[in-house]
This record gives sequence, structure tokens and C-alpha cells, in this order.
Amino acid sequence: MTTVNVSTAGKTTVVQDTTTNVVSVITAGPQGPKGDPGQSGIVVDSTAKVDGSVVYYDGGASQFKADSTWTVLTLTDGGNF
Repeated sequence: MTTVNVSTAGKTTVVQDTTTNVVSVITAGPQGPKGDPGQSGIVVDSTAKVDGSVVYYDGGASQFKADSTWTVLTLTDGGNF
């Protein structure tokens, strides 16, 4: 890998290496205020998943599931949604 010196002139970035094929520029963007951390994320129980499982919320178990209860076939062949 070749080291390239990069300088900025106002809002223009100048790369002085005519043999470089790919140039990656990484910079931190503006950061907004940190939001409420809330829950750690959505957890889906997919231990019993089958081909065509549809993710749904099971209120009794208080979790999202993907199993054979709702699949693309039960929804299209008369299943209640």
C-alpha cells in the first residue's frame, strides 16, 4: 500500500498521487444529541422457524416469534391477519 499525503484547501480535498486507483476518505460527521437508550433491541425467538415463517408478536410470551404458527401459506390460504 502506498502512503499518500492529503491536504485540504477550503472545502476541496486534494490527493496528489496519480497512480492511486482507489481513495477512501473517512471523517467523523456531525453528531446529534444522544437519544434515550430505550430497550436493548428487538429479540426474535426463531428457534422453531420453518420455511416461510412470518415474524409476529406473541403477547402471551411478550416476545417476537418466527415459527410455524404464521407462515406465508397460512396468511394467504385463509389465515387471519
